Amino acid sequence: MAALLPPLRVCRGILKELRTMQGPKYKLSPAYSYIMDQFRKNKASSPPTASQLTVTGEMYCRAQQEAHHDSHTYLCLLASSRTHLALHKLYHGKGDRSREEVAGLVGLRLPTQPG
Repeated sequence: MAALLPPLRVCRGILKELRTMQGPKYKLSPAYSYIMDQFRKNKASSPPTASQLTVTGEMYCRAQQEAHHDSHTYLCLLASSRTHLALHKLYHGKGDRSREEVAGLVGLRLPTQPG
């Protein structure tokens, strides 16, 4: 599995994708405030002591990285969606073309009808 980026880089990456999608007024959107609230709420803090843990070590280790992994996955989704749309616009077919247009693409001319 690929290594996760630090949380600050993930947050900046998500905000960059949001800015790309929504333009310069992205800070006024509800998505921006939600993302910032979630990152502030899950800000890395010192790990709890053994007396504060009420669950097994395996559950704690999994839950400790869950929010960070989810944010990294969301960043990957946003970047991949943007790349997919750009590639789709670039390579998507234009539908059926007329015979004259297809002949012109390969350097030929259709014969003209007399009369």
